[in-house]
Amino acid sequence: MLLMMLLLLMMLMMLMLMSPEAELQPDYWVQAAQETLAQALNLAPNTNTARNVILFLGDGMGIPTITATRIFKGQLLGQPGEDFQLAMDSFPYVALSKTYNTNAQVPDSAGTATAYLCGVKANEGTVGLSAAARRSECTTANGNEVTSILRWAKDAGKSTGIVTTTRVSHATPSAAYAHSVERDWYSDANLPADAVGKCKDISLQLVENIPGINVVMGGGRHYMLPNTTQDPEYPGRMGGRRDGRDLVKEWMNKSENSNGKYVWNREQLLAVDVSKTDHLLGLFEPMDMLYELDRNKTVDPSLVEMVKVALRILTKNPKGFFLLVEGEWVRGGVMAPHQLAHQLAHQ
Repeated sequence: MLLMMLLLLMMLMMLMLMSPEAELQPDYWVQAAQETLAQALNLAPNTNTARNVILFLGDGMGIPTITATRIFKGQLLGQPGEDFQLAMDSFPYVALSKTYNTNAQVPDSAGTATAYLCGVKANEGTVGLSAAARRSECTTANGNEVTSILRWAKDAGKSTGIVTTTRVSHATPSAAYAHSVERDWYSDANLPADAVGKCKDISLQLVENIPGINVVMGGGRHYMLPNTTQDPEYPGRMGGRRDGRDLVKEWMNKSENSNGKYVWNREQLLAVDVSKTDHLLGLFEPMDMLYELDRNKTVDPSLVEMVKVALRILTKNPKGFFLLVEGEWVRGGVMAPHQLAHQLAHQ
């Protein structure tokens, strides 16, 4: 598969050397610049109050990744690639932000998620807490909790949702609902001895902290099921919780999750009757979901499919909604084809 992709890229790069006839003329570029300038000058500010908010987040996605994605997608369509327009390229505004943790120049996903979801810069490795909380020190969480935009939206009567391609208890999504001094405390099995009975693991906080989140989809079944329960997709693989609690059942039994449904595969997800479903929990892998190129397309839903179902549920609320959508694993350490394919799944 990788070899075929590389050969395709080489062929398309050769086509890039041949410029369209129009691009050889100076007037082509002058006219294009004038059209772009006219659009900017004629842009009228939208002063209306937004009813719905969708926050798309590519974890680790920066300008180089966007550039590579733009070129790659254009080349897949038989174009040179550089002048291709992604959906985000048509947005009227663009901005850059400074990303850092209060105690680290190069930030991690936990502290940065706290920054953009809660509006507060935080320490590396902590979620939903101010910088007064110290990583892995359980007792420093008390009194230093900060609230997120998901909580604000729910308090305003809006529907709320989280869709991610990683585990739902991972750093980015957890900052929307949890307060933890350690991003890796996914379940009670991850808690150190001095934190047991004093701090709640992140998966437990998902069920207890903000009851009634309308949509939660991603991976992470392992951290929600007891170690005596077999995974529904992988025979012989057990849940990871030591406390015996089945958080999926607890989620289903909560009164706030009336008309709720739990799904763990693509077929079940696409069969959801959204007219009769107000709350949906979808856990499609024990840990993180697979890369777009690697996923079993008959078992695991795509990010696009998850978002479509989420929107059909959330848009039923006339007061509006907030939805966090995360494409994980864009950041370094993965192969370029996986990075690009994952970005293309957003388009």
